[in-house]
Amino acid sequence: MKTGVDWVTIRNARHPFYDFCDEALEDIRRQGRYRSFTPLARQAPRYPVYEEEIDPVPGETPEGREVIVWSSNDYLGMGVEPEVCEAAIAAIREHGAGAGGTRNIAGTSPLHKRLEAELAALHGKEAGLLFVSGYVSNQASLQTILTSMPGWICFSDRCNHASMIAGIKGARGSTTVIFEHNDLADLEAKLAAAPIDAPKLIAFESVYSMDGDVSDIAGICALARKYGAMTYLDEVHAVGLYGDEGGGVSQRDGVADQVDIIEGTLAKGFGVHGGYITASAQIVDYLRSSASGFIFTTSLPPSIAAAALASVKLVRAQNWRREKMFERVNEFRRRMRAAGVPFMMTASHIVPVPVGDAELCKKISRRLLDEYGLYATPINYPTVPKGTERLRLTPGPYHTDEMMDQMVTALLRLLTEEGLRPGAEGTAQAA
Repeated sequence: MKTGVDWVTIRNARHPFYDFCDEALEDIRRQGRYRSFTPLARQAPRYPVYEEEIDPVPGETPEGREVIVWSSNDYLGMGVEPEVCEAAIAAIREHGAGAGGTRNIAGTSPLHKRLEAELAALHGKEAGLLFVSGYVSNQASLQTILTSMPGWICFSDRCNHASMIAGIKGARGSTTVIFEHNDLADLEAKLAAAPIDAPKLIAFESVYSMDGDVSDIAGICALARKYGAMTYLDEVHAVGLYGDEGGGVSQRDGVADQVDIIEGTLAKGFGVHGGYITASAQIVDYLRSSASGFIFTTSLPPSIAAAALASVKLVRAQNWRREKMFERVNEFRRRMRAAGVPFMMTASHIVPVPVGDAELCKKISRRLLDEYGLYATPINYPTVPKGTERLRLTPGPYHTDEMMDQMVTALLRLLTEEGLRPGAEGTAQAA
């Protein structure tokens, strides 16, 4: 029977998605946004020194060279702390390499429970819940909360992280209202315009990682009380670094008790891996029972939980790590300023160097690596708006004065050679 359909041709045809991928990737390359990974192996005893693998001549043994990394999010170097590493090794020997499944299927390790209790205590909350990453903790928690009751309105800071946006967008049936970045007047106007009886949630960050600015947590919490909203605070780039015990900006400012839900990561200030939320016992229990991103994902391996637990305890007890990091940040800024190297002054530990062009940003980053053995991540769209491309530097406790002088000298030369002359602090001007 003839159907008029040439199934042979259809079976042999190339699916249009392949063409779409080719065209999209070519467009990304034209915009200078194509991302290439740099093969870097961290050398734990010599952090922040890494080893870059150099492609070998055929038949020869691969070679490497030393590279000093300036863009790690392991802000305190806890990922190479011997006590943290030994905790992971001991847990592997006792419990094995993996978790064996989700916590519902394979059981909950005592290390998971101890780590959750430690994190809850860090933030002054009743309970905590571990996720496999900070991205998942944001996405799963926000989506689950915002689909829990009808009529939710989420007030989201315009500069919120992609993981928060994913969770908010995934909450079908809820309404999203975006307020201008760190603009409390705009937030209040939008809260005031919302229905009084609608359940409301304000989602925001403490430290915004690309611009390095800090939110007014107390001011946002005051608005939340005034308009009957809950607060969801992402402290990912602040935990470990701010507050007497590393509880983040909310701890530093004495307002952690005013925030309903505090989300954080174990992969940055604590140097290991995983994400978490802390909140009241009933909120944590609800998310534990309802968040698909928690229920259906294999849990963190016991070795990771053990390492993170050791790290959190050390960071809470040893304030010298935070003090040393901020001393290094301030010293680096002083040397940059003295040399006339442009940078964006921020209220946090992050030191962005503005470039303003995607292709040029990648080129300067590549030249730093090739000519000086220095690695500084180029930050391009969509991570930052077009025209605001920059290098993002994060000085840490183990960056020496010599390392700083090397980076300052390299930046001054390369920015000048690439047509950017030193300008006023916070600017890079075309020559």
